[in-house]
Amino acid sequence: MHLLLNKLRGAHKASLSHYSYLIDQCLALGSVHIAKTIHVQLLKLGLDSNTFLGNRCLQLYALFGPVHDVLKVFDDIKDKNIISWNICLKGLFRFGDVEGARHLFDVMTERDIVSWNSMISGYVSSGFANNAMGVFLEMQNAGFRPSEYTFSILLSLVSSACHGKQVHGSMIRSGVDVSTVVLGNSLIDMYGKVGLVDYMFAIFSSMEKVDVISWNSLILGCHRSGFRVLALNQFFLMRTTEHSPDQFTISMVISICCCLQELELGKQIFAFCFKMGFTSNSIVLSATVDLFSKCDSLKVAVQLFEETNQWDRALCNVMISSFALHGHWRDSMCLFVYALRENLGPIEIMLSSVLSSISVFTPVELGSQIHNLVLKLGFESDAIVSSSLVDMYAKVGLIDDAMKVFTDTPVRDLISWNTMIMGLVNNGKYFEALHTFNKLVKEGVLPDRITLAGVLLACSYGGFVEEGLIIFSTMTYEHGVVPRNEHYSCVVNLLSRAGRFEEAVNIIKTTPYQPTSTFWRSLFGVCAIHGDLKVIERIAEMVMKLEPQSSLPYLVLAQAYAMRGRWESMVRVSRTWDNIAAQKVKACSWIVLKDYAYAFKDDQLQHLWRENFISLLELIIWEVEYGNVYEQSKGQHLKLWGCGFSKDHTERELQTILRNLWMGEDWRDVKKKKAIQFLLLAIEEQLIGRAQCEETRVLIYRAY
Repeated sequence: MHLLLNKLRGAHKASLSHYSYLIDQCLALGSVHIAKTIHVQLLKLGLDSNTFLGNRCLQLYALFGPVHDVLKVFDDIKDKNIISWNICLKGLFRFGDVEGARHLFDVMTERDIVSWNSMISGYVSSGFANNAMGVFLEMQNAGFRPSEYTFSILLSLVSSACHGKQVHGSMIRSGVDVSTVVLGNSLIDMYGKVGLVDYMFAIFSSMEKVDVISWNSLILGCHRSGFRVLALNQFFLMRTTEHSPDQFTISMVISICCCLQELELGKQIFAFCFKMGFTSNSIVLSATVDLFSKCDSLKVAVQLFEETNQWDRALCNVMISSFALHGHWRDSMCLFVYALRENLGPIEIMLSSVLSSISVFTPVELGSQIHNLVLKLGFESDAIVSSSLVDMYAKVGLIDDAMKVFTDTPVRDLISWNTMIMGLVNNGKYFEALHTFNKLVKEGVLPDRITLAGVLLACSYGGFVEEGLIIFSTMTYEHGVVPRNEHYSCVVNLLSRAGRFEEAVNIIKTTPYQPTSTFWRSLFGVCAIHGDLKVIERIAEMVMKLEPQSSLPYLVLAQAYAMRGRWESMVRVSRTWDNIAAQKVKACSWIVLKDYAYAFKDDQLQHLWRENFISLLELIIWEVEYGNVYEQSKGQHLKLWGCGFSKDHTERELQTILRNLWMGEDWRDVKKKKAIQFLLLAIEEQLIGRAQCEETRVLIYRAY
């Protein structure tokens, strides 16, 4: 650097090419100080207005900023050419001045393909996908022929199969060679994202030459589409070619082993890393730590993490999630605090990781504290952080808080919408979930398969039969999403709950996928109405094969035999289930309030005051049945419950426990759900009344 400055001081009469060389060296070093020194020297010699050197100097400020210096240098160039305009355009986008870039583009006297590509890529990098597509249409109307780079940008914007096919067709009509490595890889990646595996392999086969990126895109596409065994086969096939796997290939394959719970194969792949020299690579190490953690080898994951010479944000994020997954939320928080102190950014990704951990096993108050930290650091408008906040609040039953965070987020991406819709569904807000979906469509956001699965689930649980069938029948040509197994399963469940047995069976027969246990389980709800014992036995047999540990087929069969007086068959089925249940590990849902865990297990609330609480629910159920529930009895019930519980907990905490219990109850137990809703309504009325009293008190205080 000192040698470069000495050359600069003696360059009073240097040629233009010498200054250009100095600028190249400055760009390579990335030094703001040298950039300003060069600019000062050009100003002294009056060379800043020279078009060539002015453009080179503009390159420096477009890289280092700030934005007002970019505009100052641009204005100082007397004879601006198209290169000057394009460099300034890229600089404005680089520093987030989207409106300024659009204004500069509009006043350009001359445009070339670089100008159009700069606008499209600038909008994409700034998160304005619709604006990018609008500029592409303007470009075509202006008579400019898109380049390979133009289409590679557009392919990154594709969010549905229909949209992807349209862009591919436009490429063919434009005459670009789609068999080149760059465009071929972009097409493979695009078709992998939208789940069109056959198209992905067709593109791969048609390419004249492939590289490591081509193989990586193919393996990743199979992984994204759920064909993970096929993805592993492509990796083994790649090993037989001239192309050696890189660190991205290895990290993907280890992640696939993690999803398949293939720990032994994952260990072999990690051993292969020693041969390839990838053991110090952060991406590979992060994937390996995640593999051991999710395959119930947390001790090995921690050991590998601690033996790593240098921790970075990727490793810390994975380890935070691993601790949380196994219930060690205190270790997760300690690592998060360490990462903050060591400035292992970006902080928003780390906040998202720690919020995801809070959503599962930690006290609700801790989530609120992290939310306060988010507000303090100014990340509340970040789409990733806000989605994690919505997910955290929705998982612990605070759906109103989740909705507030979602509403306050200025720019919502598809993940934000999906998180909110699924949160509403999981909290029993089915109408609100459908309303949120309709709002998403009106705002022009393209839904994906997760969005549509969520809204179909809302229609199923909420009883919106016609709305669900319309969404299912139009999802391909309106939203470009091909129905998958989860969508067919939701529709079968929707029709079964509505008692439309024949239609549900027809859906199962016409589905292109192998029916899962979810399909057959959905039919049980209408079996009693249908009344055909042979049908019940056939469905029960299918579910027993697919889910040997499920109690549902045994219970339905036992009830069906009892209704028909076949007592021996009923006893035989009941005994069979008793033998299976004795070996079954019972699942439960639980929350933590004030460092105490409350478990919701086997249709009961397991805690110290369980018997009193269940007795209270039975009392309310009895009153509901006989029509004896009056408005004045709400307070009495709360007082009865409060004798054993509410002395130590706030109303908000009571709401959290009741909502978790409500979500854990079987959907067929309508009476118990009504009783829980009755208590929730009573608590809500108390909170509203208290808020109104507080508001009145504040108004009186201000009046005096």
